[in-house]
Amino acid sequence: MEDWRFACDAMLGTLARWLRFAGFDVFFAPHVADAQLAQRARVEGRWLLTQDRELAARAGPRVLLLRGGSLLEQVVELRQRLGLRAEPSRFFTRCSRCNGLLDRVGVEEVVHQVPPYVAAHAQLFVRCRGCGRVYWPGSHLPRIQATLHKLFTAPLPGPWP
Repeated sequence: MEDWRFACDAMLGTLARWLRFAGFDVFFAPHVADAQLAQRARVEGRWLLTQDRELAARAGPRVLLLRGGSLLEQVVELRQRLGLRAEPSRFFTRCSRCNGLLDRVGVEEVVHQVPPYVAAHAQLFVRCRGCGRVYWPGSHLPRIQATLHKLFTAPLPGPWP
């Protein structure tokens, strides 16, 4: 499996977040100017994902102009045009906020960062190496897992136009 790395422009924040949920390394900073984003993508060997035709035309060789408006359409484009695959074992290994890697930690390390009920009942905690955010399996986890499988592991629909 290729170690895919991406940079998403300001219009693709939702896609960036879901790619991170799936375990992909995604640079996303909506305040960064297009020229700086393109330069960073080139220097770091990232695929630049954009919906901006002008940016796509001048950004370099590893640019993908996404036509889809919905998250599902965008992921289908990535899967069909790049052959992108996500391994379920890599789901939830990156922070959805800052892209940092997540490490498993004990409750004693995060007891003061989570609500008391969560500290008493959650079985698993992970913390971002980058921003320090703490995650645990909440009631929304099955919905997110189902969406990830639909987006990244389910059979693709017919060819993208």
